[in-house]
Amino acid sequence: MTDVLGECIAWEGTTMTVRRESGELVTIPLSLIVSGKPVPPRPSVRGRVTPAAAQLRSHAMFTDVELAPLGGWTLRWSDATPARRVNSVLAMSESGLVDPVGTVVERYAELGRPPIAAVLPDSPEDALFREAGWVLHRREADAYFQIGGVAACRRNLAEPPSYGVDLTELPARPSAQRVKATIGDDAHAIGAYEDDWLGISAVWVGRDRRRRGLALAVLARLLGWGAELGASTAYLQVLTDNEPALALYARLGFTPHHTYRYLTPPA
Repeated sequence: MTDVLGECIAWEGTTMTVRRESGELVTIPLSLIVSGKPVPPRPSVRGRVTPAAAQLRSHAMFTDVELAPLGGWTLRWSDATPARRVNSVLAMSESGLVDPVGTVVERYAELGRPPIAAVLPDSPEDALFREAGWVLHRREADAYFQIGGVAACRRNLAEPPSYGVDLTELPARPSAQRVKATIGDDAHAIGAYEDDWLGISAVWVGRDRRRRGLALAVLARLLGWGAELGASTAYLQVLTDNEPALALYARLGFTPHHTYRYLTPPA
């Protein structure tokens, strides 16, 4: 006796076919089946990563990120990029500080930068900054940190559009690798690999070239590049009101890991 764990994708004639989690297809004669039962999906290891830990992984997308502990929070700044992701305090747990908001303002003033906080919506930290009068930075919608299994995403793109996609190596911090995937001047995206995770950002398609599969082509190229390096988890960040992008990423198999927002003092 043995068993096969996976998704039943076909039951026809005298056989059934099961797809294992690895993607392998197993065909079994019905005459050999003794019993079967539904099994709930196993919790994903990547899904158990805390929001703060996931956010820290996204620093692979940048070449220069400075970090400093601020109680239970992480102060972040960069001389190479103005991106909020690396120029905001990561406040997604208890700070343990006597005056956490004042301390954030003071530290960023010392660095000559405006104070910005990355928080989870409706969290105690969100309420703390809101009570101090902080508002949404740039008045933008919240953002999703989305993750997906690299193998699953590639299966969902089994036949990507046949465009020639070039990869160009980009500068990266010592422990990471970064590339830019381009289709001429029509589309591009950036990928970063570090410690088994593949980050994807800056997905762009020219306005007059949209809805032709170019975004799928550059994403497929980056997923393949990450898989060759050994990545098992892919992540990206997208605003919650960007419906076209959300539909595209859902098609690949990305799902929200957590939602976050940026707050700043009022002007």
